[in-house]
Order: sequence, then C-alpha cells, then structure tokens
Amino acid sequence: MVGIIMGSESDLPVMQAAADQLTSFGVPFEMTVVSAHRTPEKMLDYAHSAVQRGLKVIIAGAGGAAHLPGMVAAATSLPVIGVPVKSSNSIDGWDSVLSILQMPKGVPVATVALNGAANAGILATQILAHSDAALLAKLDAFKADMRAQVDRMAQNVARKS
Repeated sequence: MVGIIMGSESDLPVMQAAADQLTSFGVPFEMTVVSAHRTPEKMLDYAHSAVQRGLKVIIAGAGGAAHLPGMVAAATSLPVIGVPVKSSNSIDGWDSVLSILQMPKGVPVATVALNGAANAGILATQILAHSDAALLAKLDAFKADMRAQVDRMAQNVARKS
C-alpha cells in the first residue's frame, strides 16, 4: 500500500526507519531506488504506475538537490511524503530540506524532518488509517504507548530529583 523510494542506495540507512515503522503497523510496502536525475524515465514510470500497483501513499527520500519527492508528486495524484536526507554532498541537509519543502502551488509534498523517515512511516499510516478501523486502532495503541513512556520518564526524573 505504500511505496518507499530513495534517490540512492546510500539513503537506505535513513529510509529503513520508514520501512520499520510500516512493518510495526502491519502496513505492506515496496521499496526501491529511483533517481530523479539519473533515471528520470524510471521515476516517471514509477509515479505513473503507482495507483495501478495498489499504492495509496509514496514516501520519497533524497539528499542534496532532493528533487525526487517533488518530481514524483508532479507525476501522480497520490499523497507524497518527502524525507530530506543529510547526504555526503549535502550542505548540512539544508539543501535537501528546502528542495522538498519549497514546492510550488498545486504540487504539495508533505515534508518531515531531516532524516525523519520514521515519522514518514507514521504519517503514511495515519493517511491510510482514515479508512481502516483496524489500522486506526494500532495507531491509537501506538500513541497510548508513547504517552505511557513519557509518564515513566516523568516518574524516573521525579525520583532522581
């Protein structure tokens, strides 16, 4: 139901967090490398065929100039979540953040934090859960677990002070 794409295999350590998050919710996904600059035809084929392949959301991670999320969003009506990746050719990640964040009117890309692929997986799950009660229940349990973790941390801090 979710496509995870990245501009290079070197992005995999970051993008794996999206796959891990989707796996934890039981959301099926596919994952591959599609470069906006080196394989533009493959990128367009991927975006154009996404709906027919059953995808509902695309998570696209890229570093440097980071055109992949925006170009995919321009070629599909599916929601695209961009993950800016701090790569070896990056300007501290700011080039990636701004490339994904500053999309023109009519071509939105939801953008998560630099290297924030786990949040991209959660956001994709939230998009899917609006029409899936079982998935919504998993998200509710996830959020309840986060609240419980914070409560435990608060108790630990209180004991140490």
